[in-house]
Amino acid sequence: MNNGVELRHLRYFLAVAEELHFGRAAARLHIAQPALTQQIQRLEMLLGTRLLDRTSRSVALTPAGEVLRERAAAILGHAARDLDEVAGIGQGSQGRLYLGFVPSVLPLKPLRSVRQFRDRYPLVHIELIEGYTTHMMAQLGHGALDMAIVRDPDSEPGIVVFPLVTEPFMAVLPVDHPQADRAVLTGPELADDPLVFFPRAAGAHAHDKNLRPLVEAGCRPRIVQEGNNWTTILYLVGEGLGVTIAPRSATFTAPKSVRIVPLAETEATTTVYVAHRVDDDRPLVRNFLALLPNGEAQPRGREARTAGATAHLATVVE
Repeated sequence: MNNGVELRHLRYFLAVAEELHFGRAAARLHIAQPALTQQIQRLEMLLGTRLLDRTSRSVALTPAGEVLRERAAAILGHAARDLDEVAGIGQGSQGRLYLGFVPSVLPLKPLRSVRQFRDRYPLVHIELIEGYTTHMMAQLGHGALDMAIVRDPDSEPGIVVFPLVTEPFMAVLPVDHPQADRAVLTGPELADDPLVFFPRAAGAHAHDKNLRPLVEAGCRPRIVQEGNNWTTILYLVGEGLGVTIAPRSATFTAPKSVRIVPLAETEATTTVYVAHRVDDDRPLVRNFLALLPNGEAQPRGREARTAGATAHLATVVE
């Protein structure tokens, strides 16, 4: 654009070009006619060419004016769209959100918020990334993710976590296991069974919480086989390789070759959290938090700052 030409000059010119009458154009723009005439003359001076042929009875576009009428409409349209996009990004209604999640949360409500978010903010592109809790937390710290839905996360500097759902653990046994028909089981009753479990590298805190029903009863877990996700683990249990202790929601899609038995005499639970960087207060993030199952996720007891995530308490990890 020539130095000095402003968007308002183009708006004024376009009104005159469409009306071909200074009086009507001035009324449409809600400015005085002499001021409009002055601005059009200013635009012609800046461009160094005549845009309008004016007589006492008519106004007509010059060849340069014909071109500018077309280009001015395009320029103003692009400017309006660009400014709307900037405003949308600032309000969190446009942009890109990188959301990590662990597979075990798929049956639960938190991840269903993604569809609600897409319906409400169709111009925001959500990129879903699956992985271990430890990987999700590390990626948040590195800026590769904006948010993550994780289970029993370990501490990560600069990450704030908010509890969403707390659920019990279940015993999972092969259908031909001697105790598969029991109504409930306790940790000691599984003490002698080999375990199929997920690797500790997936999340040390989650690993310890899952084994708590056994450890609190004085048992020493004997892990004989590892699986990278709960689907694999449950199918390995169904093949008779051992038993496992799983979050209740992880058993919702268990194969028919296993039995799911509630655990008694334990207070062990597992909690799903949403996590994001402690200094990330962008509208994009706030808008997603507002759609999570408990309403707008807010820290409870934020003054309680601990070294690791604690069930039922939002924790700022520093």
